[in-house]
Amino acid sequence: MKLTLIPLFLCLLFFACKENTNKTVESFVSEETIKQNIIMLSSDAFMGRKPFTEGETKTLEYLQQEVKKIGLAPGNGDSYTQDVPLIEINGHTSETMELKGDKNLTLQLGKDFSAYTERPVEEINIAGSELVFCGYGIVAPEYNWNDYEGLDVKGKTVIVLVNDPGLGNEDSTFFKGSTMTYYGRWTYKYEEAARQGATGVLVMHETNMAGYPWAVIGGAGKGAKLNLKSKAEDHCEMVGWVSLDATKAIFEGAGLDLKTTMHAARKPGFKSISLPYTVDVSIHNTVKENVSKNVIAVIPGTDQKDEYIIFSAHWDHLGVGAVVDGDSIYNGAVDNATGSASLMAIAESMMKSGPYKRTVVFLWVTAEEQGLLGSAYYAANPVYSPAKTVANLNIDGMATYGQMKDLSVVGYGQNALEDYAAKYAEKQDRYILPDQEAEKGYFFRSDHFNFAKIGIPALYAEGSYDHREKGIEYAKEKSADYRTNRYHLPSDEYNSETFDLGGIVQDCNLYMHIAEELANNQDWPKWRDGSEFKAARDASMK
Repeated sequence: MKLTLIPLFLCLLFFACKENTNKTVESFVSEETIKQNIIMLSSDAFMGRKPFTEGETKTLEYLQQEVKKIGLAPGNGDSYTQDVPLIEINGHTSETMELKGDKNLTLQLGKDFSAYTERPVEEINIAGSELVFCGYGIVAPEYNWNDYEGLDVKGKTVIVLVNDPGLGNEDSTFFKGSTMTYYGRWTYKYEEAARQGATGVLVMHETNMAGYPWAVIGGAGKGAKLNLKSKAEDHCEMVGWVSLDATKAIFEGAGLDLKTTMHAARKPGFKSISLPYTVDVSIHNTVKENVSKNVIAVIPGTDQKDEYIIFSAHWDHLGVGAVVDGDSIYNGAVDNATGSASLMAIAESMMKSGPYKRTVVFLWVTAEEQGLLGSAYYAANPVYSPAKTVANLNIDGMATYGQMKDLSVVGYGQNALEDYAAKYAEKQDRYILPDQEAEKGYFFRSDHFNFAKIGIPALYAEGSYDHREKGIEYAKEKSADYRTNRYHLPSDEYNSETFDLGGIVQDCNLYMHIAEELANNQDWPKWRDGSEFKAARDASMK
């Protein structure tokens, strides 16, 4: 009898071990974990999760409590956090911007313009600053393009167009066609205007060119803003936006047709135009220094423990702000409680199915909404060597309307992580799709961008375009509804009746399986030839 029991025991043990060995392939994230973390992080109790508020304190406490509960190790020595020194500028812009000339114009704050300063000073008083239209405000030698050529803008205020001249152009070699380059981002416009010595810069808003409605930025000149520490001279005295209607009025007052001038600005050789106005505006600031925090936790690797795969998502949102429809708490359920919750669910599942050869890092960064500041600080002060970091897998603002057929890759064509994504998408009966709104520059609008800038191959992908049951038009309607009615508004709240987390679960499982494979192999995914980030990687690997 014993002779028959022993082989049976060994047989059962064999199958048990085999099942455990395959666990990393068969493991799945918990939808309940995702749901409960979204509900918690986007509740009113967290006050919109803005850095330097009680909402930050509660968020940091909660994230650390949960990663400890899962069993993750501290990711920064013996600490679960990384200090991120920031400067808070609480600005109060004058209610009007006066444009003086033969036909005076008065622009109303919030309605016609938004403006603030990134300089850590208490008073900004701009008076008599000449107004100049500088096309797209771009200096791009590789495209033989210079909107500031032969122009001295010191002391002047420039108006520039959002996006870049390639928008709508079928020639993909001309500013990458309709795929926005970094030259199209408003952050670049501010940086370049400062390099040129301009006193102020106003970006003309147009919803299709910007990718979001005026409501998103109309209040941008009010309240506290955060910046990394820098010198005052690194910034223009005043930065901001001007509405499409206000811009039309400015150009009409100058005897110009805005549409005709915009078309001219898209052509090589365009020359800036002095507008017959001077600008008067003032900004009063309260300035203070403070420290926010990134949260870092890890699953330590085994025999390749000094090689790293970094998951990232931002924990912050906009806090308590302007009242909209009776609500002032900007809960950020989609943006980005979904991403923060997804990292927690992935970490929970991987902790159960690990360990892995390589170290897996889970990074919740601060101040994304203030300009990707937490990830920018990490990139400048990395806890883990960029040369030893295999990949970054970034999660941001996920679709809450069910399972999808597609996996849309933001910045498609950049690196070999897409091959991993395609492999696991196929296993889910999905197809890879290049970002269908590449003109909106989403590649530059989330934290993976700062990893890419220092050469780390980064993947930012999600199902968002083709609903598994209801198709493309339904997904478009849902996406448009979110951007118009909830994006960066107090209405971005969790709703048990409308939130379908099936698509988020799909994406989490796909990301997790990519990470599991990378964590147990020796591959180093590379940037594609032609990627602007390849050179940084090549330099770091020498």
